[in-house]
Amino acid sequence: MDYVNLGKTGLKVSRICLGCMTYGTPATGQPMPGRHAWTLNEEESVPFLRQALELGINFFDTANVYSSGESEAVLGRFLKAHTRREAVVIATKVQGVMRDEPNGRGLSRKAILHELDESLRRLQTDYVDLYQIHRWDYETPIEETLEALHDAVKAGKTRYIGASSMYAWQFAKALYLADRHGWTRFASMQNHYNLLYREEEREMMGLCQSEGIGVIPWSPLARGRLTRPWRSENTKRFETDLFGKGMYAKTEEADRKVVERLGKVAAQRNIPQAQAALAWLLGKPGVTAPIVGATKPHHLTDAVAALQVRLTREETAALEEPYIPHPVLGFS
Repeated sequence: MDYVNLGKTGLKVSRICLGCMTYGTPATGQPMPGRHAWTLNEEESVPFLRQALELGINFFDTANVYSSGESEAVLGRFLKAHTRREAVVIATKVQGVMRDEPNGRGLSRKAILHELDESLRRLQTDYVDLYQIHRWDYETPIEETLEALHDAVKAGKTRYIGASSMYAWQFAKALYLADRHGWTRFASMQNHYNLLYREEEREMMGLCQSEGIGVIPWSPLARGRLTRPWRSENTKRFETDLFGKGMYAKTEEADRKVVERLGKVAAQRNIPQAQAALAWLLGKPGVTAPIVGATKPHHLTDAVAALQVRLTREETAALEEPYIPHPVLGFS
């Protein structure tokens, strides 16, 4: 495993981050926020958490909304039982709907400080390493959000703060305001970035490089679309992931061409498509650690193996050539 600094910080993270959205409590009956039919229960989740540690992964990402908090609880119980707190980097997020009441979501001071305490309780730890705003909150002044996050850092409840998908102008504004007021700066950006969605290259990636922000992309394999030949397999997640279907529905023909080109490059290399897709992402300037989900053992071994793959300029150009501009995705 390779380890790198998260942006300009001194925090060392593995170049592969395990995303824990898949772990928690499966959805049954009445839908609940953050619960899905394809979620693995705790017994099914533990082998992948253990495999991640064995592969040298020290970076784990979750969120309060995943399985309505159960993802954090599963991760917290596992890490407490199987490793030392100082040996791992725990990242979680805040903003989504947790309760059906006026202050049950968002990035107000009240919501942030309450939800952080709840996340710490579920994770069974006194602090998280990286506390991230899951999305932009249009109903709360960003100054209120930034000051609350700064106070959380000063209270020792989080070591660093990060942000997730938003417009580059919003992120630039947040960085400027933090500098102006002497508040803690965002150290990372968790954005939607993969071979099928490269709109982040227009502004966000350049901004992050310029400002020394660590980039930890979510959905680096486009929810499985980059891991196999086009429409060759219908998984439970593919069939029931309405969010994913909505994101890629308008560009299917163009996306098919990218996937077919990826298949050719992977075949020439004699490696799985997932390895080639992750190798492309890992080779992009500014990318720190893609957030990879795992529901089968080879998902993590393929991800770690991608660290040894170095695509040529010709291969990179071939993978990028079929891409066409996409609608903005993943900001809500």
